[in-house]
Amino acid sequence: MLTPAQLLSGYARGVFPMAESADDDRLHWFDPPRRGILPVGGVHAARSLCRDLRRGGWSAHLDGDFDAVVAACADREATWINAPLAGLYRDLHALGHAHAFEIRHDGAFAGGMFGITLGAAFFGESMVSARRNGSRMALIWASDHLARCGFTLFDTQFLTPHLASMGGVEITRASYRARLSAALRRPADMGAHPLPTSDQLWQAITQTS
Repeated sequence: MLTPAQLLSGYARGVFPMAESADDDRLHWFDPPRRGILPVGGVHAARSLCRDLRRGGWSAHLDGDFDAVVAACADREATWINAPLAGLYRDLHALGHAHAFEIRHDGAFAGGMFGITLGAAFFGESMVSARRNGSRMALIWASDHLARCGFTLFDTQFLTPHLASMGGVEITRASYRARLSAALRRPADMGAHPLPTSDQLWQAITQTS
């Protein structure tokens, strides 16, 4: 059985575990030749997303209910988050190495994402939308907060069209490991600053767009 310390050691080496399915108790290490990353503090927000944020009703919450966000991310027809992996994420959260962003709209759960932290690296694991733009809001909120808190690497493991539309790119394994090595040598603290309000976030992303 993989331990939290072994999981962190894997992330520090540039590899990450996934299960074949929720029903498979085995975990497999992955080390893709090309890695997806997002720009810390520079995730692209389309004009329609900015307008939606400006209309109001949106709020973000950090670690309010970590297990619920992980469960929401795993609640799909096909998932790589099995019970052992969810347990490891829970253990890492208790140790301060896993965090969840929960997005609400008019008080109702709208989406979220969670990931692992090590040094100044944030390893994004999964995200979910419960309504339109839910996961996009989670990405722009997380990107802005990571920049405020000193993080330098936002790892997305793989690059999807959804992530590419928000500024995600693919880099080589060698380039990723160089960035990871640099990030691991830097301190960062997810709790160094409060999450920005929706108004503060709107101002930040419109200034960089």
